[in-house]
Amino acid sequence: MWLYLAVLVGLYYLLRWYRERQVVSHLQEKFVFITGCDSGFGNLLARQLHLRGLRVLAACLTEQGAEQLRNQTSDRLETVILDVTKTESIAAATEWVKERVGDRGLWGLVNNAGTFHAHGYIEWLKIEACMNTLKVNLIGLIEVTLSMLPLVRRAQGRIVNVSSILGRIAVFGGVYSSTKYGVEAFSDILRRELQHFGVKISIVEPGYFRTGMTDMQKSSEAVKQVWKEVPVHIKESYGQKFFDTCSAAMAHGPSRSAACGIFPDRGTNPCALHRSRSPETRDVEL
Repeated sequence: MWLYLAVLVGLYYLLRWYRERQVVSHLQEKFVFITGCDSGFGNLLARQLHLRGLRVLAACLTEQGAEQLRNQTSDRLETVILDVTKTESIAAATEWVKERVGDRGLWGLVNNAGTFHAHGYIEWLKIEACMNTLKVNLIGLIEVTLSMLPLVRRAQGRIVNVSSILGRIAVFGGVYSSTKYGVEAFSDILRRELQHFGVKISIVEPGYFRTGMTDMQKSSEAVKQVWKEVPVHIKESYGQKFFDTCSAAMAHGPSRSAACGIFPDRGTNPCALHRSRSPETRDVEL
């Protein structure tokens, strides 16, 4: 009995070893569409995939971001302006992608666009800030996915949704964390619904990396502005001393922030050493 069990375990790891070493061929014929390419993870991914020979379709929120990205790459990378909170912008971007991929379909869709507008304790926030974060991080992601899904299905491709470690453990940022929990649930359900089409769904859960979204100075200023607009009765409940303590802590940021650049250099970036191997559907980067 133990011999059979050992053989089965050995076969499992042999199969896993084989799968992990498979190489995708004909990269120059495959299209990947990425949202949120103005800066941060999206910008870095677009340039990395371009260097590997893929056809990159990079969606930027601003023309300035799109122009800067084009100047750093070749004609294998094309850009389009996309606001994921606007249905008409998503529809226009989808038509633009259709014209480029044709019958080949879309091999990869990376939903990376995100924001952290709702700074501060939940009770301090206005509903407008909450809705803005919800529209970008979750509703926009869902709408982009549904709009591009026929193209991904045609290529039997992969959808990669960029979540956050705060989508696994809610520590702070109540509204932001809520949207990321939503991204994880949406991804898990969509994976099961589309598996018989050959479409794969993955989640990336970044930890605390240095990007524009994690600029602690900007976040601290944003929280101060939120506090100014908090109703008097709520301010009295928390007290100025409580806010000053929170603001000071935010200004300094996590102690590891200086080490966590977004460039994965294992020699100089300790954060790059902490990467999950399983489950295969999730990639946790700490």
